[in-house]
Amino acid sequence: MDYFSIAAILTVLSAVFGYINVRFLKLPITIGLMIITIVFTLVVVAIGQFDDALLVREKELISQIDFKTVLLDIMLSFLLFAGALHTNFAQLKVQRWPVFVFATLGVLMSTFLVGIIMFYVLQLVGLQVDFIYCLLFGALISPTDPIAVLGILKKAGAPKKLETKIVGESLFNDGVGVVVFLTIFNIASSSSGDVELMEIVKLFGVEVIGGILLGAILGWITYRMMRSIDDYEIEVIITIAAVMGGTHVAQNLHMSAPLAMVTAGLIVGNDTVRNAAMSKITEMYVDKFWELIDVLLNTILFVMIGMEMLVLTFEGSYIIAGLLGIPIVLLARFVSLWGPIKFFDKKLEFVPNTNIIMTWGGLRGGISIALALSLTQEMHKELFLVITYIIVAFSIIGQGLTVEPIVKKLTKQKP
Repeated sequence: MDYFSIAAILTVLSAVFGYINVRFLKLPITIGLMIITIVFTLVVVAIGQFDDALLVREKELISQIDFKTVLLDIMLSFLLFAGALHTNFAQLKVQRWPVFVFATLGVLMSTFLVGIIMFYVLQLVGLQVDFIYCLLFGALISPTDPIAVLGILKKAGAPKKLETKIVGESLFNDGVGVVVFLTIFNIASSSSGDVELMEIVKLFGVEVIGGILLGAILGWITYRMMRSIDDYEIEVIITIAAVMGGTHVAQNLHMSAPLAMVTAGLIVGNDTVRNAAMSKITEMYVDKFWELIDVLLNTILFVMIGMEMLVLTFEGSYIIAGLLGIPIVLLARFVSLWGPIKFFDKKLEFVPNTNIIMTWGGLRGGISIALALSLTQEMHKELFLVITYIIVAFSIIGQGLTVEPIVKKLTKQKP
């Protein structure tokens, strides 16, 4: 099946499922599409017990999609730029230090906590897995997914200060999380099982710092070009070029394209640049274009996530490990956030129950699945893919459906 046919089928399914969600379910798009696609896939599997023609075609479609490449190398840059473009830059600037600590130290602590606990839990269910591979799982599951978080928090009604922390953290911690994952992946892949400290420092420096610097340069160039003209059509194209060209440059220089796109989006989207570089009509078209891109790619992404269950190996011990992984991941996130929140609480006046809300509102999504798909068979790919899928499904559906009432209940101020 050629690329156009795959894209056409995914787009048609996204449109149909999106229509069903808006017309009948009326759920946030990420949750609605996930539920509808999983139900659709289960129906196809049930029908396949009598006539497997449709099931074979769906499996063929999924097997031909390189989920990791499509998400991490293509879609993620567009989605992160769109998300950063509409993030409150002024509020993020105020919250920059807690966001920075959440996205770095928080991810590292969560990685080790999940890895250590899962190592012993897997032994309890009869699965012997080396510690380094459990640590690798901790790295891929610890970052929260900005795509899932942004889509659901829009309707949750969280206080702006709290929303900025969750969204800001999720925009940056996936880039950091990918670097942590790659570092542990290189150690796990090394024949000696060891990697020089300077190699880790260099990887972190080039990927993280290099990505942010590249994004700052891209944002500045985009701003200068948009400021020098007044033509909304060309200005929208300039933003597209910044994302596509910047992603290509970042990938070739081995810098973090996600961090570059977040930085560029924050610069182009902040009020100062908007007022100086965009007319009202340009601002409207830029915003509407990127909102549409965000919705389109989100619908396709969560249809793909729902359909990925067809390629999983659902063994009993894998399912048990996945179900046990849900509270482990939530506990690790709660503990990793506790210290930074206590440290910054008095200075920045956090809203009540920030830790609980950030723990429950920190959703996992496609990024974790994409990283799990990049594991080798030696790294227990099938096992960790099932565990990851169960955690992601619970995160998007279970946490996503309940985050709004939890936010409203826990942020009520006493009279």
